[in-house]
Amino acid sequence: MKLLVLGGTRFLGRHLVEIALARGDDVTIFTRGRTPVPWPSQVSSLAGDRDPRIGRGLAALDEGTFDAVIDCSGYVPRVVGASARLLAPRVSRYVFVSSLSVYASTDRPNLDESTPLAQLDDPANEQVREHYGGLKAACERAVTDAFGERATIVRPGLIVGPYDDTDRFGYWVARFVHPHLLGDRPLRAVVPEPPERPLQFIDARDLAAWMLDLAAADATGVFNAASPAWQWRMSDFVKALKDASPAPPRAAWLPESALLEAGVVPWTGLPLWIPESDRDGAGFMTIDCRRAQAAGLAARALPQTIADTAAWLAARDNANAWRQVLSAEVEQKLVSL
Repeated sequence: MKLLVLGGTRFLGRHLVEIALARGDDVTIFTRGRTPVPWPSQVSSLAGDRDPRIGRGLAALDEGTFDAVIDCSGYVPRVVGASARLLAPRVSRYVFVSSLSVYASTDRPNLDESTPLAQLDDPANEQVREHYGGLKAACERAVTDAFGERATIVRPGLIVGPYDDTDRFGYWVARFVHPHLLGDRPLRAVVPEPPERPLQFIDARDLAAWMLDLAAADATGVFNAASPAWQWRMSDFVKALKDASPAPPRAAWLPESALLEAGVVPWTGLPLWIPESDRDGAGFMTIDCRRAQAAGLAARALPQTIADTAAWLAARDNANAWRQVLSAEVEQKLVSL
């Protein structure tokens, strides 16, 4: 397969390229050129900017035909629309990496791909942090407007595994397997109650391999992409983390009221935690992903993702990591309650 990856040197894109190369695909990447290319002799590298208003913009994409493009770096509909329209005459299929955040509300479990999407009050708004879901939904429309049935929309949940620098999954791996990376931590690790809290995510390598399968099969449609709803609970995750550690901390299961009173920020301060009081997020970790599973998406064993993430964390430079997560000082106060 002759493949174009928009992005390709960080996290999901990096896994995409590595798997595609291992399969024997002819890979071209389009990046800003700021991150060193891990495979300089194996891929064709094009440089520019997704935003056509910046520098040479998309000029490097003016020529060339491809069997598929996988867009894992699109966040603004104006920008995504520019690349989609430019490539539409010369690319057979456009696979767009969207997000489960596109849904207007995730207030109940088992939401499927027909759930209403978020809408932007101002279509010209491009503030990604504040309007991430609405912008991703508008990006999807930009792709389908340009490609029609040749568009494939993938809506991942939380993407985890090696190369993930968000610390959301990595925090928990570090806290139980490599606690020294987080500073002088107490011997008990704060974990949010209840133990039966559902968790849902997808290893980046599983997602990448599956998207390549979709592209190769010229598969169309919209797919929620995460592990099966209710497959894992917080208790399962903690057990797997403890099993991966030679000397794991004890879990200090705390009620949400204690976390909120201490000012712990959901999702970022204590990753994967969405308070039960946040009714709009009640179903975010139990999204219906059966359509993707029927199309071949499979989640690897949780211990494998934990082990590989732990190995990557131990090898990477952690100097600038853990800036938003629960501090050692606050954790010590919480376990002393």
